[in-house]
Amino acid sequence: MRNWLAQEAIMALLFFGTDPTSGGGNCPAVWVDTDTAEGPQLVLQGKFADAATRAACSQDSPPARDEGIIRIPVRMADQIRKACDAAEAADSQL
Repeated sequence: MRNWLAQEAIMALLFFGTDPTSGGGNCPAVWVDTDTAEGPQLVLQGKFADAATRAACSQDSPPARDEGIIRIPVRMADQIRKACDAAEAADSQL
């Protein structure tokens, strides 16, 4: 299944699911973008981390200006595993 998003350019994303306990839109979600110059990438939607979480994460790996820290519920592990498997499979075909 392809999901088409209109931004500056149209990109094709493979959709793997949302938080299984959510009631629909506006919820954590996971996609795979197989059409990047760097190879397949996971695309994640989640809640922005609070200041304390951002500070703790920044001690290990300070985010660049174009990066953010988000939270994804562990109950989405199955969708994330499937997305990782698909990304790895696509990478081996490139």
